[in-house]
Amino acid sequence: MVNSMKKELRRAVIAGNWKMNKNRAEARALLEELVPMVKDADCGVIVCVPFTDLETALEALKGTNVAVGAQNCHWEASGAFTGEISAGMLAEMGVEYVIIGHSERRQYFGETDETVNRRVRAALDAGLKVILCVGETLAQREQGITGEVVGLQTKVALQGVSAGELKRIIIAYEPVWAIGTGRTATSAQACEVNHLIREVAAGLYSEEAAAALTIQYGGSMNAKNAEELLNEEDIDGGLIGGASLKAPDFTAIVKAASR
Repeated sequence: MVNSMKKELRRAVIAGNWKMNKNRAEARALLEELVPMVKDADCGVIVCVPFTDLETALEALKGTNVAVGAQNCHWEASGAFTGEISAGMLAEMGVEYVIIGHSERRQYFGETDETVNRRVRAALDAGLKVILCVGETLAQREQGITGEVVGLQTKVALQGVSAGELKRIIIAYEPVWAIGTGRTATSAQACEVNHLIREVAAGLYSEEAAAALTIQYGGSMNAKNAEELLNEEDIDGGLIGGASLKAPDFTAIVKAASR
């Protein structure tokens, strides 16, 4: 049993996932509004923007405390993969983070646990930090197999990842049934699964490595429920969808994580 009462060992991180929203002008306007609002944040702050907004975000956020992430990368370094972007291309631009295995990628674009693992490997090899997403569907939760599903996703995704490399990974638990549906896992439900992920990490690596691992909750976290969720021992931040597109809402979540 991993002792999760070591919250001080890991940094809370709030990451915004803009999904397919905001053109360059809109991105610049949102970031210029956001930067002064979160400049004193006592937690990590990341914005994961569409590929077309990366250059704009890197420019707008230079010298600030807000890091830039992409929303996906391919597992090959280059080649005949029309429409894809490699991890090396992102790293060369100055991008620091990449989201891998988001439920929308799994649901709509045929991502599997194996391709997630290959993308994680490619991102780490290119020097990027990874926000790795895992989570169960509503049917899986109702069947009582949440633990098995999330455990398997975590184990496969981390295959071939060393303990040293684990320090460059944030895991985001996102129950598929709570994304964009307005339904949120209760703070107890979210904490229970985050704790389970930490136990899996302890089994793969060590208790120390698991205690130092940042595990976010992502699934309709917003300005109203953030504080309650973030008070839970095993919830170290959030991967924020809709609320990241409004600077005041995103800031409220950052403030809740900074307390």
